[in-house]
Amino acid sequence: MPQLNPNPWFLILLMSWTIFSLIIQPKLLAFTPTNPPSTKPEMTTKTTPWAWPWT
Repeated sequence: MPQLNPNPWFLILLMSWTIFSLIIQPKLLAFTPTNPPSTKPEMTTKTTPWAWPWT
């Protein structure tokens, strides 16, 4: 069963995680968010119940 042979796949897994950790992740973490969180308090709206015509 070739699925149980870890020889080629383990190396591919290690290489892909190395590339992700050393090259791609620092580039992604360098981005600044375009919409930073706001410090304004949330506005709560008062809702009124729906007036059903048949009740």
